[in-house]
Amino acid sequence: MVRETNRHFKFDWITIILFLLLVGFGYLNILSASHSGSNIDYLDFSQPYGKQLIFIFLTFGLIVVLLAVDAKFYERFSSIIYIVSMLSLVGLFIFGKNVNGATSWYAIGGMTIQPSEFAKMATALAVAKYISDLNTNVKNLADQIKTLIIIAIPAILVLLQNDTGSTIVYGAFFFVLYREGLPKYYLTIGIFIILVSILSLKFGAGITSIISTILIIGFYFIGKKKLHLFQSLFILIAAIGISFGIKFFYQSILKPHQQDRISLWLRLEKDPVKLEQMKKTFAYNLNESEKAISSGGITGRGFMEGTRTTGKFVPEQHTDYIFSTVGEEWGFLGSAFVVVLFVLLIIRILHLAEQQKTQFSRVYGYGVASIIFIHFLINIGMVMGLIPTIGIPLPMFSYGGSGLWAFTILLFIFIKLDSNKINEW
Repeated sequence: MVRETNRHFKFDWITIILFLLLVGFGYLNILSASHSGSNIDYLDFSQPYGKQLIFIFLTFGLIVVLLAVDAKFYERFSSIIYIVSMLSLVGLFIFGKNVNGATSWYAIGGMTIQPSEFAKMATALAVAKYISDLNTNVKNLADQIKTLIIIAIPAILVLLQNDTGSTIVYGAFFFVLYREGLPKYYLTIGIFIILVSILSLKFGAGITSIISTILIIGFYFIGKKKLHLFQSLFILIAAIGISFGIKFFYQSILKPHQQDRISLWLRLEKDPVKLEQMKKTFAYNLNESEKAISSGGITGRGFMEGTRTTGKFVPEQHTDYIFSTVGEEWGFLGSAFVVVLFVLLIIRILHLAEQQKTQFSRVYGYGVASIIFIHFLINIGMVMGLIPTIGIPLPMFSYGGSGLWAFTILLFIFIKLDSNKINEW
């Protein structure tokens, strides 16, 4: 009886502690970024910090439920969870509420729920379920296409809701597929497309095509691994096609504000007047965020002492730009602490994933780590101006009930699966 009890409570406490540290430190920064005046009523539930306190309190109840459910439930009902989640995304086109141009929320009383946050968890379960099927082999093209469809359905539904940021997150599943045996040439193709696209936007399609031609000719004649003539010609045609195609996509498909964000990121705009105008309009948040982070120095200005944070220079700083609060008030040391927490959490999840006895648990673990990694990478990169502005929250850190609960479910399902690995033989 004692052995049975210990088995049920054998959870990975390192992961749980890292989660609690991120949630707790996140709340402190939400409090600092959203409070007004010197007198703070911590139970003022009309303020973001008060609402976040409720979300955190309910999160603990959610954790208890997630850990109490039998681990096999998540695998058995993964398909149903996925279908229900997709239906919730479809329902947004009928009953959804439009916020900041994106129809991504259900309004329930005084609360809003964002189903796209929970869809990532559902997709991770569905991908794990399909890949772990005995008849599935990721190296086969047919199975690759079926897996891609599972991932593409929520991605397309979210994109149609004008939520580009959440759509990009589904690219995280590439890491999962790569771990499970996806041929390496897919990685090579992906890097090739990204590099050619960036070069084309930065230097023009003509120059990029010339550079590609020279490199391919060089590889053909002096490369250690000889390319066939047909392969060389195909790569060259693809490079030229991408070079001119990305230019068309940038100018004719992307919306003006998306073009401006990429232009600012790649430093394409040279006109100082236009640059100054950008900083006052769509790039205002980024500009103020960079100033806030740089003003923090090594140790920061102190908790609730950030002048740009208290002065509300960064609009909605407690949401996607919460890391700028960390940079200003806690400085480089505080920012490094947050980065280290995320890196440790991701590494820990990957370590546990490799220890799983079933492919389902391992694939799901890699899905959890990949989703958190993409959110972490994009959010912090965006806030520091290292990548184009993409609106996604910092996991367990940014304000919002949907985001906090979705990441809690995502993570604690894996913690439950991990606690059950002793019985998975």
